[in-house]
Formats: sequence, C-alpha cells, structure tokens
Amino acid sequence: MSKVHVHIPVELVHAAAMSRRLVTRIRLRNEVLSRNNTKGNSLLGRSPRPISHIPFCCPQYSQRCGFSIGTSQLQSSTTSLDNNKDGLPLSGITVVSLEQAIAGPFCTRQLADLGARVIKVERPGQGDFNRHHDQRVKGMCSHFVWTNRSKESLALDLKQRGDLEALKKIVAKADVFVQNLAPGATERMGLGYETLKEKHPGLIVCDISGYGSTGPYRNKKAYDLLIQAESGFLSISGSPSQPAKAGNSIADIAAGTTAFNNILAAIIQRGKTGKGCRLDVSMLESMAEWMTFPLYYSYEGAPPPVQAGAEHASIYPYGHFDTGGGGTVMLGMQNEREWGIFCRDVLQKAALANDDRFATTSLRSKNRKELRAIIEEVFSAHEADDVLEKLQTAGIANAKVNDMAGLWEHPQLKARDRWTEVDTPNGLIPALKPAGAAEGLPVRMDPIPAVGEHNQAIFREFAIQR
Repeated sequence: MSKVHVHIPVELVHAAAMSRRLVTRIRLRNEVLSRNNTKGNSLLGRSPRPISHIPFCCPQYSQRCGFSIGTSQLQSSTTSLDNNKDGLPLSGITVVSLEQAIAGPFCTRQLADLGARVIKVERPGQGDFNRHHDQRVKGMCSHFVWTNRSKESLALDLKQRGDLEALKKIVAKADVFVQNLAPGATERMGLGYETLKEKHPGLIVCDISGYGSTGPYRNKKAYDLLIQAESGFLSISGSPSQPAKAGNSIADIAAGTTAFNNILAAIIQRGKTGKGCRLDVSMLESMAEWMTFPLYYSYEGAPPPVQAGAEHASIYPYGHFDTGGGGTVMLGMQNEREWGIFCRDVLQKAALANDDRFATTSLRSKNRKELRAIIEEVFSAHEADDVLEKLQTAGIANAKVNDMAGLWEHPQLKARDRWTEVDTPNGLIPALKPAGAAEGLPVRMDPIPAVGEHNQAIFREFAIQR
C-alpha cells in the first residue's frame, strides 16, 4: 500500500497548535486517504499527492496563495460559526457570497448545510433587501429566514474603496465565490472571473443571473415571475382563462439548485486538477431544464400541454376531486391495471373499466369532463378522509389537499423528526432539517445572522484594518 506524505509548513504548524481539534481532522483525513490509496489510486481517482486540511486539496491549490489559504482556514475554525460543522462533507470549504433575493442565498444555504463556511456580504444598515419583503416570522422576512441560516454576515459598502479592497482580500482566501448581483456589477468592481482567475487559479466562481453572461438577453434584469413567463411555465399552468404562477419562487429555486449542484461538482473537479473554474448559471436555462417534459410534448410543432389547473395535462384521472362535506382529495393512476382496480374497488363500478369512452389513458383524458362527473357523484356520498382511506386500501396513489397549517402539522414530518429550531436575532424559530441528509452525519442548524454581525471577527481574522 502506498502512503500519502504530507508536508506541513511552519506557519501551519504554529496555527494548528492553537486548534487541537483541527489537527485531529488533518490526521484523520490523511489516515483515510492512506487506507484507500491502493494500486496507485487515491480517493480522488488520481495518483498520490500531498493534501492539507482542505478537502479535495492538491499541491497546486495549496500553493495558490503561498499557503495563506491553509492559515485562513485554521483561523476560521475558531472565529466562524462552528456548531455541528465537524464531520460534514464541506467542512473546511470557505464560500464568499455577494448575494441577494433567493437564488444565491438558497444555493449557499445548502452549501452551509453541508458544513461550508459561508460569508454573506450585505449592504451596511439594511442588508440584503430580501430581509424586508415581509415581517411574518417574529418581525423577520419569511424568504430570508428560509435561505440564510448558518451564515456569517459581513456588511460592506462596496462603493467605498476600503471596503472593496477588504472584500478582495477575503475572496483571495476563499474556495468559492458566488454572486447574483445585476449583470456586470462584479466586473466593474474588479471581481469578475477573468480578473480573479489570474491571481487565484484555484478559485471557483459561480455567477447566477437571469439569462447568462452571453447572448442578446445578457444585460436584461430578471426576477422569478419574469423567468416563469420567459420559460413558458405560465403557458402550461393555471387555466386557459387565468394563467397562474407557481406559489413559490420556482425559477429562483431552480437556479439556486443548479448552482449548488455545479459547485459541488467543481469542488470535486478541483480536487483532481487543482484548478478552479467559472460556473455561468442562468435562471432561464435552469427553468428550461425543468420544462423539458412540456417542451418535448410539443415536439415538432405538436400542441403543447393544456392548462389543466391542478390536473395532469395528459393523464386522467390524475388531479383533484370534490367529496362530500366540502372536502377535496388528490388521486392519480398511471396504467390500466390501476384503472381497473379504481373502478372495481373504489367506485364499485367494475363495468366502467370497459366503457369505450374510457378504455385508454388518452381517451380518459379526452373525455375527462364526463369521467369527472361520474367520479364526483360517487365521492359526494363520502367525506374526504373516507375517500382517502378507500383509495389507500385499494392501492391507488392519493393525497390530502393541505394548506400551510396542514403542512406545519403534517404527521409524516413529525413522525420522522424533521423539525428542529434555529436561532435568529429575534429568538428561536422552528425550522425543517435539511432534506436527504446522510444518516449518521450531524445536522447543522446555526443561527440566522443580523446585518454585519460578524464584521469585527472577520476583520480580525483577515487582518483588515478599520
């Protein structure tokens, strides 16, 4: 078995002496690499190479700033948020984010969930404008508390030379730089990718914009609803008489998720090559990916999906149905076997399965008005809960039409212990744990910061004189 040899500079040794926990992390990671470094292959799929304490690191990256990155990471382990970070996949990764609204913050919050240190750069005083869109959560904005836990807030006036230089100094020691400002803003500040890569070749830069950095729409501003419109989403939602937007910020969420996924891939790639890269994430392209089913459905000029409200455009019955007592249930079936079971066991009309009007999925969709009347006539004699029980017993997919109060109290979320609390400037609030977290790993739910809460600690860490 080949061994991984680690060279640790004197500066790093001195810094490590102040952080016994981090020294232990270095040792454990190297032991893991040594155990897995068989047949000339490392965990990263490459030949053995020295590593520092930074995950996915390599010599080229360690030397990027004369090993100042290693020192800054050690410092951040003592001055940054550190609750439940150890053991998480991105522990040791530093992200600096010039972010606002939803797409950027949602991306970086997911990085923070996985252990990354996220330094959120905000305007002094008011901070991210998304702090003020509503006051629903103990006087704080519902969007903001959702997307900004486990971050450090650094308030800088980037129109002031001193603050801009401070940001550049911090970015120089970061692993990832994220921004979703107006088109061209970071380039004007000297923080565009072409400028940054010359001095910091290992830096991963993620630019999130409405339409991307090239093309005729590159300078066009974009907000969530506008991208819902441009992407064709509004043309397939709602009803023919009243198009409807998504009830949440679906275009922002799509872009934030796309950025998050590609940053993870870029971190892994940098571990293999030592090189950073630029990620040019477009809200339009992210939504276009999510719209690919209706896009292909209308292939070569075919009619697009109809605006079917809360029903499926081409599969029926698949949607909402009224019951007795004013209730509503959702149900769906995707094959002829389930259709036969539904007719026999739920509607108790076995002959309906052979009715020529409803013999196939496409015919049921074509004749949905007549079929809906038949289904709702049967359902009208039963309360919603009784219908749901019949559907469940028969093995037909079903759901209750919940409102927000129903989601707060959802028994499945409670049974799986999905709720915890997170601290905020205005006190503790309930919060959902990150979905899909690996079993056995800690759950990071650090506080939501006040504007500029971490300024002094960050200035000390990066030796910034104020």
